[in-house]
Amino acid sequence: MATLLTVGSSAMQLLHWAILGLVAVIAVIGLLFITRGTAVRRVRGIGPDALSLGPNEDNFPIAVALLTGAPIVAGNSVELALDGGVFPRLWNDLQSAQVSITVQMYYAGKGDVTKTLGEILTERARSGVRVYLLYDAFGAKALGGEYAQRLRSAGARVLPFRPLRFANLWVIQNRSHIRGVVIDSRIGWTGGFGFDDKWLGEGRTATGWRDTSVRFEGPAVLQLVGAFAASWSEASGELYTGRTAPTQREHGVAAAGLLYTAPTLGSTPAERYLALSIAGAQHRLYITNAYFAPDKNFVALLVDAARRGVDVRLVVGGRMTDVRLSRRAAHARYDALLAAGVRIWEYERTTLHAKTFVVDGLWSSVGTMNFDNRSLALNDESTLMILDASFAQRMEEQFQEDIRDATAVDPEAFGRRPWTDHVIEWSANLMTRVI
Repeated sequence: MATLLTVGSSAMQLLHWAILGLVAVIAVIGLLFITRGTAVRRVRGIGPDALSLGPNEDNFPIAVALLTGAPIVAGNSVELALDGGVFPRLWNDLQSAQVSITVQMYYAGKGDVTKTLGEILTERARSGVRVYLLYDAFGAKALGGEYAQRLRSAGARVLPFRPLRFANLWVIQNRSHIRGVVIDSRIGWTGGFGFDDKWLGEGRTATGWRDTSVRFEGPAVLQLVGAFAASWSEASGELYTGRTAPTQREHGVAAAGLLYTAPTLGSTPAERYLALSIAGAQHRLYITNAYFAPDKNFVALLVDAARRGVDVRLVVGGRMTDVRLSRRAAHARYDALLAAGVRIWEYERTTLHAKTFVVDGLWSSVGTMNFDNRSLALNDESTLMILDASFAQRMEEQFQEDIRDATAVDPEAFGRRPWTDHVIEWSANLMTRVI
């Protein structure tokens, strides 16, 4: 009997340690999953010189489409919308809706902006327009609760995206950072704006946040419709489709494409897009990004661009940033960038929230994608890619305007910061992989 008890006890101990080992393995796998970074380390062309394609080459749009899944199509009109200038035009577009409105939003707060949005969507829904509102359950709670109920009472469909539930725990880390509005499948909006009063006003006068968004018409709008459909189907179980749009006409001359990117194993379309754009720069690369905290892979890509003679300039968040952790993380990357000749300015007039770049006066990007691990590896994002010289010229002009409201980072003075700053910056850089 004693022998049987001993054997049984040994078996239970083995089972106990096996369970603990399994839990430990699962925990490690889970930690690695939620902290995963970018996979792309370099970009190489297949030709004898190994150079990447540039935006001025005929095959560049094809390469973008193949590597991101987002085709660049001609026949679009694209308008830049800055700061709170988004809202008057957006309200007019929403009020003009005759067939459908889809809204996907990451960020919202209580105030005049959300009040006006609710009034317009309620009126349009009661007039027979099909209204769909999908709000991120983490960043746009102001669009839920009683606000959502009032819209539903008017006939609108309103759903949260990835609410905190046990069945959703494995994707809670992956948020929908998208800002996307589509009116009648004809007019599209995306960019950095949110539904909050902090966007009212303008950056130059410090009466509101400094941000960049775009209004566009043409074939790229249907790509934004597709991005909404993908998210709506996850939230509702319904695949959004149907005859919601008239035949698309050409609305302009700009070639453009809407990049919808979502987390996946391996490299993501977001990082492939950004890497290809940096590597393709031949003359100028101007980046404006509020939360600049790249992995070392992308620091190396920027350094390589500067060393091959590209004029690389960055405007990033300064002392007025709403995310101080991101600024500290950015500082951890400055030394390597400054040493390579990259010029950096920190925006000081107000809170910077723009996420844009322009390459060689030809290739532009305006959207929701921050230059950090969360946007490149963990979040759903939407970005309008524009291959058009006239629009790129406007982007470069805006970049120069932003520099006038920013402070240049002096390499020598920055290099003399205390050692305690290095420790804080290193810690912040680790945290920005998940926060």
